[in-house]
Amino acid sequence: MALNLVKLCVGINAPEELQASLDRRLEQRQVAGKALYSWHTTRMVPKRRDELLNGGSLYWVIKGNIQVRQFLQDIEIFTDTEGIRRCKLILEPRLVITRWQPRRAFQGWRYLEQKDAPRDLKKGEIDRIPAELQRELASLGLL
Repeated sequence: MALNLVKLCVGINAPEELQASLDRRLEQRQVAGKALYSWHTTRMVPKRRDELLNGGSLYWVIKGNIQVRQFLQDIEIFTDTEGIRRCKLILEPRLVITRWQPRRAFQGWRYLEQKDAPRDLKKGEIDRIPAELQRELASLGLL
């Protein structure tokens, strides 16, 4: 069974905004002639790397709710220009919309067992409930 990560998506208000940001970054890499992939850099290195790379995803918390995920493709450890060890999570650039799942704020990332992860939404399912109503229902614990 795959293991996942969950992380706050700071400064992003909606999944569409995150996808637009990812698309801009990919376009910049393409123009520069660099390999096309998405990534997120974090200070802490996951110790359970093999489990994460066995079909795991990074679930993003947007405005207090898990709303989307990205498949984990690789985890690279590197040292930044200041000599600090960091971790680059290599991610599939496509977002997968999930059911909303409330999450309190936390620092860094957390492991998320597959059994506790929100399920993916089917195509068109997201259109049935407007985002504002989803936020309200999630705040009441009904989503």
